[in-house]
Amino acid sequence: PGGRIMNNRILTRDDFLDDANKIGCNVAAIRAVAEVESAGSGFDSLGRPKTLFEGHIFYKLTKGKFAKSHPSICYPRWTKQFYGKSRAAEFARLQLAMSLDRTAALMSASWGTFQIMGSNYAICGFSTVEEFVQAQHEDANSHLQCFTEFVLDRGLSDELRDLRWADFARIYNGASYRLNNYDTKIATAYDKFIKEEEVLRAIEAQTPAAESYWQPMDDISFQTPSTETISLDLILV
Repeated sequence: PGGRIMNNRILTRDDFLDDANKIGCNVAAIRAVAEVESAGSGFDSLGRPKTLFEGHIFYKLTKGKFAKSHPSICYPRWTKQFYGKSRAAEFARLQLAMSLDRTAALMSASWGTFQIMGSNYAICGFSTVEEFVQAQHEDANSHLQCFTEFVLDRGLSDELRDLRWADFARIYNGASYRLNNYDTKIATAYDKFIKEEEVLRAIEAQTPAAESYWQPMDDISFQTPSTETISLDLILV
């Protein structure tokens, strides 16, 4: 592979191949996780990393300090009830939590293409959650690198390689993964992407001199609309 292209919001086939080789799985397995977690794109229409704020994690990290004053972002048990109905609404929830306890808020949100919790910043190779969030704002490759580090640290390589989706889901999505059919959604996405890979490999076998650089097919885009670089002040202040 020709190496990574940084400062962009596109994941190429070479990017996926690099990390699939590190993990020991096929490209379709990683793409399936990205599809289920973020519809394949880790950035919203304004170029911000997609987030999902988890009030039960915020409750745990703050010992319920804001449960009475802010019950929609600080509650003892997981629920979908308070999720924002849009990306903007979710971003507003995160900003509100940051105004109360910045570090706990950043750790209580899942981020980017693979929706990795900020609380996993150390597993992903960062010294602080601030550094982790900074990386989430940079480009899609940063999201992919975080995913690979997480998978390797948590010992999930075998699950991805052997297509053991329930076992993968139990660790990656949590013990309640069956509530939203997480494992079956990944299995369905994998079936779609492995068919694409088979077609691409057949084409490459017939044209060995062709360049390996590849953009995702039109109906499965890993690119958000072009935007100017977003100031980190939007979230890091």
